[in-house]
Amino acid sequence: MARIAVIGAGMGAMAAAARLAVAGHRVAVYERTDTYGGAVRRFERDGFRFDSGPGLLTLPAVYRDLFLKTGKEPLEACVELVQVDPSSRHVFADGTQVSLPNASRAGVVAALDEALGAAAGQRWGDFLVRAREAWDRTRRPLLEEPLWPNWSVLAEREPYPAVPHKRLLRTRRATTLAEVAAWELRDPRLAALLESHALAYGLDPRAVPASAAVLPYMEHAFGTWYVRGGIRELARAVHERCVARKVEFVFGAEVTGLLEKDGRAAGVELADGSVAEADFVVAGTAPAVVDRLVRESVVRPAGGVPAQRGAASRLTVLMALRGPRPEGVAHRTVVHAPDREGELEALFGTPLGTDTRPTVTVLRPDDPKLVPDSAHEAITLTSVVPAQTGRGRPEQPDVDRGVEHMIAAAGRAVPDLRERLLWHEVRTPAEIAEETGAEGGSVPAPALAAGAGGLLHPSNSTGTPGLFTVGGWSHPGGGLAHAGMSGALVAGLIVEGPEFRGSQ
Repeated sequence: MARIAVIGAGMGAMAAAARLAVAGHRVAVYERTDTYGGAVRRFERDGFRFDSGPGLLTLPAVYRDLFLKTGKEPLEACVELVQVDPSSRHVFADGTQVSLPNASRAGVVAALDEALGAAAGQRWGDFLVRAREAWDRTRRPLLEEPLWPNWSVLAEREPYPAVPHKRLLRTRRATTLAEVAAWELRDPRLAALLESHALAYGLDPRAVPASAAVLPYMEHAFGTWYVRGGIRELARAVHERCVARKVEFVFGAEVTGLLEKDGRAAGVELADGSVAEADFVVAGTAPAVVDRLVRESVVRPAGGVPAQRGAASRLTVLMALRGPRPEGVAHRTVVHAPDREGELEALFGTPLGTDTRPTVTVLRPDDPKLVPDSAHEAITLTSVVPAQTGRGRPEQPDVDRGVEHMIAAAGRAVPDLRERLLWHEVRTPAEIAEETGAEGGSVPAPALAAGAGGLLHPSNSTGTPGLFTVGGWSHPGGGLAHAGMSGALVAGLIVEGPEFRGSQ
């Protein structure tokens, strides 16, 4: 039985802790804040409850596997999973609207044909077939296996089978997601639909490789899910599973250093001066935090962390409304920016301009657990904003202006929004940075192939023997499912050793 110290109580860290405890190890989790969940938090006021982090779940099979492998109670016995249908409603810049069924390619094709015109749905359906091929080629190396030692193969090879496109007397194939949208979908609304999946993770579709086609594919193939009571309930269930497996949690315990002995990790040093010895250390923290703890930085893909990754954060508005949630409204509505190119330039080019109108995601859960009574509704608005790295904290007038733009955009999905508003709370990148330790409040994206390795994440093994990294900032990257999978990979590497190659 080994002693294992886990730094941080995020979703990936807790997934690793539960699996390691079941394998017979003695696991202690040291969390500098007063609660578990990392970015999966909850805000409560006046009987309203909001997820202040992720609001939806894809690939629930990752957490089903976690609960299967760590105890007799399945996931569905611990939380109530609800498949969201429609998966999403989209309000495009020209006023066109479409609701997309959950996990139904035929249904999506029919809905797009009806809303956008004949052949639009077929083009999207054909794109999903190609996206599935990219998914099949990358699923194991980018989600289910530790990062390959020869990871450069993943960096150089584009798995998306782009359609040949003649341009200026030359035949070319799409290499970025924006080129896929322009050359294969050929409709600005379909382009906005495709690019919104990358934008949701803070990725610039003009630069992100075509392999990002797997992002919409995962949603369409495996569905979009909600946890009754909010995604925070999933974090609660994982924490309770850890406690049931005798994982020790120490909250308010900031780790300030890594103990090393004979060239390997040997425990952690805490801010109060105490020391916790361990045979292995698992760091579920942002890269900058890990780097401060160790003398030798963790092993990263050549060239270090690319500038694009971690360049974006989120601005969130939690809104308490008077009046019940109307029947039949979509759980999730994406209100697309009126000027997509302007939005992208503001996010990834010049600093955010005062007149930039963002793409806004509106979440309206049909969940009585989130409101004081049936005469009220809880709504969450989210948009992507630049992380505050190198820019300091955002000025309050800029935050207020951004919130006003978001509320105005959300009014296209909720026409009586302003009249019903009781109060709202705002979460900025600064709050994300405070809770997660990520520089500037950056939010990690899932690992993607191609793009010269710019969207690969650090290996779970590090340059310090006995030290492993877990969570969204490690392989296989950001998102609830990917963070949970990182926990499985780290547990496998510790239990089975470096020969571990993932679940078969």
